[in-house]
Amino acid sequence: MSELNFNEVIARSQKIRELYRKLELQYHGSEWTIEEDALAFLTDAGLVGRLTMSQQGRWPKGPDTDAELSHKLGECIWWLTILADRMGMDINTALDGFLSKTEKLLEK
Repeated sequence: MSELNFNEVIARSQKIRELYRKLELQYHGSEWTIEEDALAFLTDAGLVGRLTMSQQGRWPKGPDTDAELSHKLGECIWWLTILADRMGMDINTALDGFLSKTEKLLEK
């Protein structure tokens, strides 16, 4: 597997979101709102917590925990790129700003 660059992640994420948008229109007659996307992200983030507990032996989930956890971690990153895009924010700028601010705060 090759390493992804973040701009490639964003572009691929947007293409996938557009495919989901088509399904939403087909099955529901309208696309999800930003709020619905945020709720879907929060649901997946909650599943990351539960799957983490399972992987660490603190919640009985089943044998495919690592595969499910890997999928949900990737999905959460995908959701964050989509949410930023839909709200008109540059995820690169947001991430760089967070990292820079936090590094400065902790390096004091």
